[in-house]
Amino acid sequence: MIIEQIYTGCLAQGAYYIQVGNEAAVIDPLRDAQTYVGKAARNKATIKYIFETHFHADFVSGHVELAAKTGAPIIYGPKANPAFEAIVAADGQEFPLGNYTIRVLHTPGHTMESTCFLLLDENGRGKAVFTGDTLFIGDVGRPDLAQKADLTMEDLAGYLFDSLRNKLLPLPDDVIVYPAHGAGSACGKNMAKETFDTLGHQKETNYALQPQTKEQFIAAVTDGLTPPPAYFPENVRLNKMGVESIGEVMKRGNHPLSPDAFEQIANEHGALVIDTRKPQEFKDGFIPRSINIGIDGDFAPWVGTLITDINQPILLVATPGREEEVITRLSRVGYDQVLGYLEGGFDAWKAAGRETDHIESIPAEEFARRYEAGKLVVRDVRKGSEYEAEHVEGAENVPLAYLSEHMELFPSDKPVYVHCAGGYRSMIAASILKSRGVDRVVDIAGGFGAIAKTEVPKTAFVCQNSK
Repeated sequence: MIIEQIYTGCLAQGAYYIQVGNEAAVIDPLRDAQTYVGKAARNKATIKYIFETHFHADFVSGHVELAAKTGAPIIYGPKANPAFEAIVAADGQEFPLGNYTIRVLHTPGHTMESTCFLLLDENGRGKAVFTGDTLFIGDVGRPDLAQKADLTMEDLAGYLFDSLRNKLLPLPDDVIVYPAHGAGSACGKNMAKETFDTLGHQKETNYALQPQTKEQFIAAVTDGLTPPPAYFPENVRLNKMGVESIGEVMKRGNHPLSPDAFEQIANEHGALVIDTRKPQEFKDGFIPRSINIGIDGDFAPWVGTLITDINQPILLVATPGREEEVITRLSRVGYDQVLGYLEGGFDAWKAAGRETDHIESIPAEEFARRYEAGKLVVRDVRKGSEYEAEHVEGAENVPLAYLSEHMELFPSDKPVYVHCAGGYRSMIAASILKSRGVDRVVDIAGGFGAIAKTEVPKTAFVCQNSK
């Protein structure tokens, strides 16, 4: 028997390949379905089932394409309403896999169709449970994503309380919990860095599994929830309706363009130019009004958070050789309208004598000297929780996710110093500000981590909150 967790760090997402004998099942696959087809072929196995724990909000699943490639049925739990052919299983229904069995455990709460899948060995003993967004390591799924006029997040949290206690807590302590996400995902609040654990250990350490009343549980899981990224509802819709094949997406997007063609398409289609190079490469020169979202960070989630129209036409500037990777990662969150990329990257644009722009980026030591010399306009684009823990005295917190709603906090008539934790988010922010006419934006390289290490006394410019 094989259980393989296929973890994608950019999305903090875990898909699963399970093989018993020469039969395999895939749970919560990503869109690039060939990954699983190739794995089964190498293992001389047939993919028999494709299980979906729920309609995912944070990525576009590969269930429809994988089913087309393999003939395997797509299986959801109760309450699912897909627009394509699928098995909507009953609670407790079982599916044989070799001499093992996969049992459906309907666990509403994160969404009403949320379902866990329990893997039973040949003796009927539970070996592993694939919990989707119902139970994470150290956390549970947020209950606010599927709320409606007649179903509040408190209602969903109440369902989740019952699901955990009636379906998961009774399972043996040695059952391994395999969730759909880990730390960094927006589908929960405070997931651990581990991506699997025993249920017994989670019973001891996970706040949501401790003895408490339903009212206490509801208060705990609904406290501190921040608004979900704008693309979440669109991804749910795509996962219910089905999407075009990733091959078609790649065919449209993986298209090299000369600087002339690049500029023409940008103008004709109103395309947004996304530059995926490293922040410290971008700052020295870029196409005017392009946005920097580096491929080596949390690329896809930030695209989904900051670009509100999932059908926005996109042109890419990438490090040569990484264009296909960028298009693939965009497709995983449903941004399929890539119209091509700049052949030869930014160097080709510069060699053609085209107009360029740059962003001033200074080391933390230089920022500290300027800070001591006089009052500066400082904007901290980290999350509110990061800011509250420790921040530069006098800095105003404008989390990157809400930058567009607070443009009035960035004056255009004086320098605005922007930082995050390490430099990735601040360059995204600086590029957006530049594209919107805030020309005197100054990025602080290395972010707060670098600021806190400068030799200037911390009391001069760092406020550490007592809480």
